[in-house]
Amino acid sequence: MRDTEGVECRKDVGVIDETPKAYKPIEAVMAAQADLVEIVHTLKQVVCVKG
Repeated sequence: MRDTEGVECRKDVGVIDETPKAYKPIEAVMAAQADLVEIVHTLKQVVCVKG
C-alpha cells in the first residue's frame, strides 16, 4: 500500500493491480530512444481509469 500512497484507488485485498514501480519514467524511456527519434512533444498522464 505504500506504493500507492497519495493515489486514489481501492486498496482492499480483493483488488489485484500493478505496482507503480512496474513502469519506467517516460523521461528515461524517451532518453533511451533519443538516437532513434526526434522528440517533438511529451505527453503527461493526468488520470488512469481501469474498469
